[in-house]
Amino acid sequence: MKINDIISRNYQDLETLSRSEKEKYLLAEPFPNIELNNFFDQNFLDKILKEFPDLANLEKSNKYVNKNEVKYANNQYDMFPEIIKVFLDFLNSSIFLKFIQNITSIKENLVADKELNGGGLHEIKKGGVLKIHTDFNRHPTLDLDRRVNVLIYLNKNWKEEYGGHLELWDKDMKECKKKILPNFNKMVIFSTNDFSNHGHPNPVSCPNDHSRKSIALYYFSKGRPLEEINKDYVKNKTYFKDRFGYINDTDSKNEKFKNFLRSFKFYKLMKNFEKKYLRKK
Repeated sequence: MKINDIISRNYQDLETLSRSEKEKYLLAEPFPNIELNNFFDQNFLDKILKEFPDLANLEKSNKYVNKNEVKYANNQYDMFPEIIKVFLDFLNSSIFLKFIQNITSIKENLVADKELNGGGLHEIKKGGVLKIHTDFNRHPTLDLDRRVNVLIYLNKNWKEEYGGHLELWDKDMKECKKKILPNFNKMVIFSTNDFSNHGHPNPVSCPNDHSRKSIALYYFSKGRPLEEINKDYVKNKTYFKDRFGYINDTDSKNEKFKNFLRSFKFYKLMKNFEKKYLRKK
């Protein structure tokens, strides 16, 4: 399938687009981000939505039910419909990767994650939530740093009152600086580091026959600027955070012993083996 079949006419010159939007991306609050509406060809994305499976009934979907997150996710590429595979292949292609590299102005070479660790298809049904957090900062099995998130929303006729806004919070968790409604054919790109607080902290209130659907891609690099690193953080852990003014907004587990183990190379090797081979089985 050609790029003309995937990207809308207004955005097919990706090099010009990245140059024109780069400054807007870098200066965005509270950390570099941009939302691009109707980026993909309408007919193509209609096909993606039509083939998007009910993740609650798709084999090997991950179901999260806890105070911090209530959602479904699936990254089993081989199980996806062919049209979704084509889409994911494009999003991990050298053409799209170059666009992400240019618009973010990241100096280190970006690498696509074809294993879709933490990415792939996401679905949140009525009552679902994803509290404000910073993402795991390292690739689970490779010596790479997580740098960029790309989220593509697939929700037609999504109303304001349904909620599910992607919220971007400041470094100190004092204020939500940006709220993005997850409308159909909206792509959000943002740089991710130890301070890029994001999520949708309020339960989705859509009708029972609706759900908040998205496709997530993450991009990595070998090394990153030191100012993006919180030295108090343990590598490869998602940190959920309370919003200012909310008491016990999230569930923060005491993992002192586990964090101690994480400092040992042998433990890291064992966890990598488990994630790569045992979990998939």
